[in-house]
Amino acid sequence: MYDVELIQGDLTTMEVGAIVNAANTALLAGGEYGVNGAIHTAGGPDIAEACKKIRIKLGGCKTGEAVITTAGLLKAKYVIHAVGPVWKGGESGEKELLKNCYINSLALADEYQLKSVAFPNISTGIYGFPKELAAGIAIDGMYSQLVKCRYVKKVIFVCHNPENYELYKKLLEIE
Repeated sequence: MYDVELIQGDLTTMEVGAIVNAANTALLAGGEYGVNGAIHTAGGPDIAEACKKIRIKLGGCKTGEAVITTAGLLKAKYVIHAVGPVWKGGESGEKELLKNCYINSLALADEYQLKSVAFPNISTGIYGFPKELAAGIAIDGMYSQLVKCRYVKKVIFVCHNPENYELYKKLLEIE
């Protein structure tokens, strides 16, 4: 059996097997306001160095895919970098790409035999994905992969803002 939790808080403080970063295809640190920038800042230079090695080896990370690195100074063991899609109106495969972020992140966590994963709200910031639609896709993608996982037993959705928290609370039917 598995456990799904919801919190409103700071993803970078989570003590889990892996936190998921809403990354960009170049795996570069993001701006000061997004989750990507917060993870790189809190985790220190080891994360950027690990991302640089992946860029050299693979050329980055494609939209909908995920890669794993050290968590540097974070409390998590690893950071899974998932590249969410930029919202272009919904007719460019964005829904499937977003769902793949959750599926691929959980598959990677399971491959590394991690027991717990904490997710942000991928693509709902500067990438402009509609929050309610993204929340439904995230939950659907999570459940569709979680049943296939041998090791991952706990998923935590960590919402930075109250709007996303309330959307997830409603969709997860949490009191």
